[in-house]
Amino acid sequence: QVQLVESGGGLVQAGGSLRLSCVASGSISTINFMGWYRQAPGKQRELVARISSSGTTNLADSVKGRFTISRDNAKNTVFLQMNSLQPEDTAVYYCAAEGIRITPWATIGPFWGQGTQVTVSS
Repeated sequence: QVQLVESGGGLVQAGGSLRLSCVASGSISTINFMGWYRQAPGKQRELVARISSSGTTNLADSVKGRFTISRDNAKNTVFLQMNSLQPEDTAVYYCAAEGIRITPWATIGPFWGQGTQVTVSS
């Protein structure tokens, strides 16, 4: 199977920065999409940013201009650089991998990481 392991969360003051990383491991040939979602207390999980294997990105309007998503296909790793963090960015951030090709004729997913807490103090 596939496992996703996130790192890089923590506590930061408003205006600060954090960089999240997520590594996918397992029987993986390629990963079509990798991305980050977040869930704040009492709210539904929402898309933060998503990137295709060719580098096409999709960011939520609330983070455009502040967050950047990138990936290293050779290492099955995705990054989320978060700048100008605000208290409303406080949430558990989850890494996701979609369209994981394990054989020439089979893809699986999505798979999720365990989540990493990001807390932004005012």
